[in-house]
Amino acid sequence: MKIKYNFILIFLSLSFSGCEKFLDRPQLTSENDETAWKSEDNIRLYANKYYTDFFTGYGVGFDNAGALLAGYTFSDDVLLLGNQTNFTRSIPNSQIWSYTTIRSVNVMLNRIENRMSKILSSEAFNHWKGIGKFFRAMRYSELVGTYGDVPYYDDIVSDVDFDNLYKARTPRNEVMDAVYEDLKFALANVRLNDGDQFVNRYVVAGFVSRLAMTEGSWQKYYYKNQDRAKKFYELALEAANFVISSGKYDIVSDYRSIFTSNDLKGNKDVILYRHYDAAVNIRHSIVSIHNLSESVTYGPTTSLIKSFVCSKDGQPWQNSVEKNAHNFSLDSLIAKRDSRFEASFHYKNTIKNKASFLYITKFLPRSVQATVAAGGAPGIDYSGSNNVTDAPVLRYAEVLLNWIETKAELASLGGVAVDQSDIDRTINKLRDRPLAAEAVSRGVKKTARLQLTNLPVDPARDVQVSSLLWEIRRERRMELTFEESRLSDLKRWSKLEYMDTDLNKDLLSGGWVNFPQEVPAEIKAGISVVKLDGQVVVFNPADASSSAKMTGFYRYTLNNGRQPFLNLSNINPYLAPVGRVQIDEYAAKGYVLKQTEGWPQN
Repeated sequence: MKIKYNFILIFLSLSFSGCEKFLDRPQLTSENDETAWKSEDNIRLYANKYYTDFFTGYGVGFDNAGALLAGYTFSDDVLLLGNQTNFTRSIPNSQIWSYTTIRSVNVMLNRIENRMSKILSSEAFNHWKGIGKFFRAMRYSELVGTYGDVPYYDDIVSDVDFDNLYKARTPRNEVMDAVYEDLKFALANVRLNDGDQFVNRYVVAGFVSRLAMTEGSWQKYYYKNQDRAKKFYELALEAANFVISSGKYDIVSDYRSIFTSNDLKGNKDVILYRHYDAAVNIRHSIVSIHNLSESVTYGPTTSLIKSFVCSKDGQPWQNSVEKNAHNFSLDSLIAKRDSRFEASFHYKNTIKNKASFLYITKFLPRSVQATVAAGGAPGIDYSGSNNVTDAPVLRYAEVLLNWIETKAELASLGGVAVDQSDIDRTINKLRDRPLAAEAVSRGVKKTARLQLTNLPVDPARDVQVSSLLWEIRRERRMELTFEESRLSDLKRWSKLEYMDTDLNKDLLSGGWVNFPQEVPAEIKAGISVVKLDGQVVVFNPADASSSAKMTGFYRYTLNNGRQPFLNLSNINPYLAPVGRVQIDEYAAKGYVLKQTEGWPQN
């Protein structure tokens, strides 16, 4: 499904958004709140603005906030040159949630209910209520995932109704029960097909599989409430089943082409995507900032690199039968690891990635990669803010991974056990995707199928996680690298300790580099390498033999770990605090805004 953003439509939708006060004099050239709610087309115009709110894709122009890759550089997958990004460790002076979208959606739902019940057919009435409830559920899920308890509003609040404007935080479970009902309604009522450019029931179901699974995980691992976990997991499974059983989607493309196509229309790998088009001046810059000619200061961690299984047997490197599985040279990794490794990274180490020496090319068309690697320029379409590659917003692969993880979690709560057919229709379907010709030419092979009867015995497995869930989570990490999910996954699993640089030294080093052979000109003060046994060797310009020792995982000597953020009093890295100013504003009006749980309440 294509999201085609038309700025004229968005402008019109904003002109009668219902979120601003209107002049007494009726507008002559655009709709206002009194005249707008007269047709289904007008509702569609109003709802169009939510697409840019929720389906960021690659962003627009140089605005990469929330965009794939550039918007997700805070996780255990990404290494920064120098100082690593820290978790919040103190209450900010000013910070609070935004309810602009919630108010806007509530206006839409209010007007449909109160002004359009006799204008719309029953089917259209329920469809548009479903669209509104879907977007409201999306936003509340974001708020709850960030803050925990948040004020809940299901209707418009007057700007003089202080009791509601300054209401106390609604308990998370109450908010999420309302979200659950909104999602159920949307699943039952949004149209199966509302046109190629618009949200339909399959899109809703795909996102429900994500949102409900996420809440199920928070309930199981963070809040320790198995009954509520089961409730949301069951909704996630129902939604994912709906998408899978439709037969509308499949895994048919080689991995990188999903992220580098100029037109994803009709691609069965993609449930929802954002289309970019130079003709209407809708472009982005994600390719430009990773076009192999530009330098970047973040790259993959050694931790991420080590997580890719060997293709020959699907085993982790520590116990694979693959010859030289312990060889982390780039040529070896490309030929002997899961095919998604080759699809995600350049085939030569380069200082253009200053953090890791391993350049991310997952979002770069292979033709451009070849041109730049041969000494050419990327071209105007892949420079500046001129990129027009389409962005996959919701992939079928994610729904498959949501389904298998959810079923495994439900099995741990007394549900039906996962069987081999479940693995075959999800993880093994991903491993069996087509390979690009360029990948095959470099020796890449499809990864061996995962077998329940022969699950890997990973010596690095978190002992609190079953072998099956460990491999499901690993598959998710390989499949969704540099997309939106990794930090969210660590939070919902209550596993932020994976980002502790004191516990995991592999977060401070990047790719394996043989400096004397591959990049001898880069042997200089400031570099060090980490051997496979963890020994750090720092280049010493005064030692003539030091250069020969510079082979290992590259680590910039001034890379600094994160400040402690776990098990500290009055710090909760899982949920964000609100600001002191906002707490004082409540108090000045005679109301109480409690601080987020885990943070000091005064």
